Amino acid sequence: MANAPKEATNAIGLEEICTARQDPPKGQKTFTVEEAVETIGFGRFHIALFLIMGSTGMVFFGYMVFSIVLGLLADRYGRWKILLLSFLWGAYFSLLTSFSPSYIWFVFLRTMVGGGVSGHAQGLIIKTEFLPTKYRGYMLPLSQVFWLAGSLLIIGLASVVNPTIGWRWLVRIASIPGIVLILVFKFIPESARYNVSTGNDEAALATLRRIAKMNRAAMPEGVLREPANERRGRFKDLIHPKYLRTTLQIWIIWLGIAFAYYGVILASAELLEQDLVCGSPTPAGEEAGDGSEESRSPCHCRLFGPSAYQTMIISTVGEIALNPLNTLGINFLGRRLSLCITMACTALFFLLLNICTSSAGMTGFLFMLRALVSANFNTIYIYTAEVYPTTMRALGMGTSGSLCRVGAMVAPFISQVLMSASFIGALCLFASVCIVCAISAFTLPIETKGRALQQVK
Repeated sequence: MANAPKEATNAIGLEEICTARQDPPKGQKTFTVEEAVETIGFGRFHIALFLIMGSTGMVFFGYMVFSIVLGLLADRYGRWKILLLSFLWGAYFSLLTSFSPSYIWFVFLRTMVGGGVSGHAQGLIIKTEFLPTKYRGYMLPLSQVFWLAGSLLIIGLASVVNPTIGWRWLVRIASIPGIVLILVFKFIPESARYNVSTGNDEAALATLRRIAKMNRAAMPEGVLREPANERRGRFKDLIHPKYLRTTLQIWIIWLGIAFAYYGVILASAELLEQDLVCGSPTPAGEEAGDGSEESRSPCHCRLFGPSAYQTMIISTVGEIALNPLNTLGINFLGRRLSLCITMACTALFFLLLNICTSSAGMTGFLFMLRALVSANFNTIYIYTAEVYPTTMRALGMGTSGSLCRVGAMVAPFISQVLMSASFIGALCLFASVCIVCAISAFTLPIETKGRALQQVK
């Protein structure tokens, strides 16, 4: 009973907020942000936005913790503010990492970098909320191209900088793009969908007019009118009966995809480093070692040579090998069926690793696995951004990203510990998880292909 006056006051406050927004004259046309985005269409604004946001793709515990926090804050206070904060945070701690006095400090500072990187997912949210429906399935997968470009750039830099002036300068040089990108943040607008959810129709309208002008397109006729929603970024909305099943299945898929993705990367390193030849249980070259205690130690560090960097480049390029097919799949088969197929194929190729084959054959299997797990990530990122309404879209992405890091942290115990004890056991575990994810993807209750983004729950 003591809460009754407070609830009444809150209700009066909300009523005053709603009535303060002037209704358009009777008979005057109105439009929503969704209608404005579809009318304005795709153009130069979206190309520029993708070039800037894609460059953000150029450490797990920090990511896991901050992913949820920043997602919640982005739903409550705006995508733009959190994205800028994550850029500043990541660039600052990345630069500090290069001055680490010890390994403990290095780990701590990289953890803080991971916290900043977790906010970069808001870039995908902003792109999703500005893109017309028919372009989302084609443009969002292109984000993977920027990830590839950033990965290849850092590998190329490492091959030149590490052997000459050391890793500290590599970290400093790698921090420069993030610092430079902060300077162009003024170009990135706050999401119009977020603005109308807070009742700030004027800011949303100004953003839409700016985009229409840049794209040389016309605005819809009438007055922008959408209901505001004061309840944003609430955890209980994710487990509301309407979204409970979707949320739980998405979490399973995110955890499983990350488990498989990092499992492939770590298993690849193990298999290629050992250079196992069919029929020979002994790693090639072991007998050629110097036999010293240091060289036999699992903690012995060996500097990468040119061939190691070459292998890293080839495996990284594999991440985009299936991008064209993946793009066609999510647009013609839908997000659910496409993800189900790629997850099932991932399970199959994990099992194929047990086949007695040549070194080239093993490399081919690993290449395909890298391509498939990347396609899985591509699809689930898009689906998660599309399935939730604006009021909890960032939080939905944040919690999913957090579960993703749990899978990433478990993967090393399987691909580097269990695999040493039971190779087939580790492969069967990876394959089983992928099958569970494939079933979860196929049975997701909502298909987002061709579906307008939802504004409220």
